[in-house]
Amino acid sequence: MDALTAALKVAASGMGVQSERLRVVSENLANAQSTGTAPGSDPYRRKTISFVSRLDQATGGSLVEVNSIARDPADFPVEFQPGNEAADEKGYVKMPNVNVLIEMADMTEANRSYEANLQVIKQARDLISMTIDLMRNQS
Repeated sequence: MDALTAALKVAASGMGVQSERLRVVSENLANAQSTGTAPGSDPYRRKTISFVSRLDQATGGSLVEVNSIARDPADFPVEFQPGNEAADEKGYVKMPNVNVLIEMADMTEANRSYEANLQVIKQARDLISMTIDLMRNQS
């Protein structure tokens, strides 16, 4: 397998995991204020994603895959909201352990990584196209 095809495969694997990472971050942001529905019940628990690198035997390249999607074990912050349906007997509500600033930074990083992999694919495609054009002109 040639180096350009290997580069395409590696970049595609990077785009795939970053797309999944963006999905997880979006879900966290969408549930950043999702409290429980009963007094004292747990709210939405932030999801985390981890990746693993594996050697692709066909290309010799290192591909990245989603290793796991897990729940963040961090404690839930509490807020005083006595009118909330999830408030305990003292008026405190467990809030999701989602920090919007961290999620936004994660989203930015995932987006930039996705775009960098997209540029690799565009460059490889252009090089393949140029190679085909050179081969046509030599015939």
